[in-house]
Amino acid sequence: MTQFRIGCSGFYNRHWKGIFYPDKLPQRLWFDHYAENFNTLELNVTFYKFPSEAMLNVWYQKSPTDFMFSVKAPRLITHLKKFNDCKSLIDDFYLACSNGLQEKLGYLLFQLPPSIVYSEEKFMQILSLVNTNFRHVIEFRNETWWRQDVYDALAQKGITFCSVSHPKMPDLIIANTDNIYVRNHGVPDMFYSDYSPEKLQALKNEIELKNVSKAYVYFNNTAGIHGILNAGHFRDLTNLI
Repeated sequence: MTQFRIGCSGFYNRHWKGIFYPDKLPQRLWFDHYAENFNTLELNVTFYKFPSEAMLNVWYQKSPTDFMFSVKAPRLITHLKKFNDCKSLIDDFYLACSNGLQEKLGYLLFQLPPSIVYSEEKFMQILSLVNTNFRHVIEFRNETWWRQDVYDALAQKGITFCSVSHPKMPDLIIANTDNIYVRNHGVPDMFYSDYSPEKLQALKNEIELKNVSKAYVYFNNTAGIHGILNAGHFRDLTNLI
């Protein structure tokens, strides 16, 4: 049976007050409330600000014992330098995540920009920088990467191919390792669109058909209220809490 980790790509959202967060709950307790309802959080703040061990250790201390974090790699690595001359930066990222989150570190997410199209040279460059002592997931934003040889090469390194619900990307659940990682960005309106109960049920069914050990499912349609509501509905479908 697949073990589910379900959450959102971020938790600090004023739109959720009165919808998910009780009206009188102070903002300093929002994460506590989130962590009572979900068992994982995808940290996107690290995309914009390079994380420190101290910063991540705050999340470690605040979270429940069985809670897990996925951490998005800084855009300095993936979007600005595009993996060029950044081995020391990646090593620093590994060190901060490992020491800061310890056993609560789930996946390290590397999201590539749409401008990076598939090439064997670029692919080999990325693979050469990966430390296989960590769990990785790579999210591609150009459909040229949806190909079997990419799935297989990632699997040989133990890297999970990120399945996405995205307006411009293939709507496929890829299981190239024993884990599945899904990011639901909102379709057709990225970050905004709601997922129907039927769509969420279909997603659960498709994941379970893959017979993987674990599935990390995150909702990034958080520009309004839909992300947290969809995450809650999907959690209920899995009888997680």
